[in-house]
Amino acid sequence: MGDAFDYAINDCKIDGTEFVKMFVASTACKKIENGEASVISGKSGVEIAIECVYEITGKELSVEPSEEFNHSAQYWCGWAVCYYQWWSSRRYADIFKVVSFEDMLGLYPTLREASVEKIASVIDEKVRAFYHETNLKRIRTAYGCSQRVLAEMSGVSLRSIQMYEQRNKDINKAQSESLYHLAKALGCTMEDLLEV
Repeated sequence: MGDAFDYAINDCKIDGTEFVKMFVASTACKKIENGEASVISGKSGVEIAIECVYEITGKELSVEPSEEFNHSAQYWCGWAVCYYQWWSSRRYADIFKVVSFEDMLGLYPTLREASVEKIASVIDEKVRAFYHETNLKRIRTAYGCSQRVLAEMSGVSLRSIQMYEQRNKDINKAQSESLYHLAKALGCTMEDLLEV
C-alpha cells in the first residue's frame, strides 16, 4: 500500500484525499480487507493503484514509477494505514472516516520512526474515540430495549451484556451460541455485533 500511495500521489500527481476515495471505493480495497492473496501477495502497489484508478475513473495510468531509495511521507501513510487495517481488522472506509489522509500526513513527522505498535496505538486511540459506542449498544438502542430486556430475550446474562457494551469483555471472543442468541433477539446478524 505504501507503493500504491506513493505512485498515485507523487508520480501520477493525484490528490491524496482523492486517491483515498478511489481506493476505498475499489474492489481491491475489499479484497485487501478480506485478506485475498491474489491482491495481498499477487500485486505490487503500483498495480493496485493503477487498478483502483481505472476501476473508479476509467483512466489508465501510464506514468513510469520513479525509483526511490528513501520512502516518502505518502508511502508511510499508505504503509501505516495498511498496517493498522490488518492489526485492527477495521474497514478502510471506517478508518479514513476518522483519520483522513491529511491527518495521516500530520502524524508522519512524529511517528515516522516509531514502532509499528506505537503507530497502531495512536491511530486506534483516535478511532476508538470516534466510535465510542459498541455495535451491540448501538443496535440494542436502535431496537429500543434495555440491557435487562435484551438479557431476558436472549438468555445472555445481564452482566455479560454490560461488559460487552463497556468493552470490558471482548464480544469478538464470545461463544457463538451467545452471539447467535443476541443477534436473534435484536434481529441482526452475528457479524453485525462484532467489533472490527
